[in-house]
Amino acid sequence: MPIVAAVLALLPWVAPSQALSVNILLYGLFATGFNLLFGYTGLLSFGHAAFFGAGAYGAGIALAHYGVGWFGAIFIGVGVAGMLALLIGAVSIRSRGIYFSMVTLALAQLVYYAAFQATDWTGGENGLRGLTVSVLSLGPISLNFLDPTTKYYVLFAFVMFALWLLSRMLNAPFGAAMEAVRENESRARACGFDVRLIKLIAFVVSGLVCGLAGSLNALHLSIVPIDTLYYQTSGLAVMMALLGGAGTFLGPFIGAAIFLLIEDIFSLWTPHWQLFVGIIFMLAVLFMPRGVWGTLAGWYRERRA
Repeated sequence: MPIVAAVLALLPWVAPSQALSVNILLYGLFATGFNLLFGYTGLLSFGHAAFFGAGAYGAGIALAHYGVGWFGAIFIGVGVAGMLALLIGAVSIRSRGIYFSMVTLALAQLVYYAAFQATDWTGGENGLRGLTVSVLSLGPISLNFLDPTTKYYVLFAFVMFALWLLSRMLNAPFGAAMEAVRENESRARACGFDVRLIKLIAFVVSGLVCGLAGSLNALHLSIVPIDTLYYQTSGLAVMMALLGGAGTFLGPFIGAAIFLLIEDIFSLWTPHWQLFVGIIFMLAVLFMPRGVWGTLAGWYRERRA
């Protein structure tokens, strides 16, 4: 946890741009939510865009249609994502393996098409607009949210609070229970664990984290594109977690940084920058199956042993 805090606190001063540092922060949190389910519980979901988008739309609708303050809008977005995760999780955890992955993908696509058709609420294919928040009022203190540095550290505070809660959960007995389910579900059930309940709680907490990332992203962009809910967004979380190292705490942020840096650099040279992402991802999977951070951490432990 201290390493993650230090890396993210210094990120705006080492990243090529402030916008890139914010994207790494938020997409890293999104990938962390996915990593909680896949890396620590062993459940591969292809539908986490639903929770990221639900958080974004929940916060955006609260701001644009109901005039809710920015702080309340974030909590509404997280709450909407959590309720959606509870519904999807209750259905999907009844299946296992690739069937679980396909069910999450199918249900997430249902959410996408529902949002696409609800134009009065979501703006349809044009996205939800009118979310500009220029000043954040915290009692007697007013912060200029349009200032890139101020924006980053406001978002950083929310991200660190979420990571602190996650670290407490992972270090608690429930964290060990999730890992037991990941390693051997049948043995965990034989040991008396309620495997279905553990999966459902992990699924909901994962959705809450992704919803927070989506809510913060809506404030950052001042718009919620419909693509936020599309299955390609779920693919981003999968790729970032695997690139950085699934099952590690810092890995999703490392993966987000690698992916977004590749996009930022290669998109200036060619419109086919996804080709380079694919090549690097393939090489990482072949030669660093534990991800970049997971492999480095493994080498460090071996050298100390």
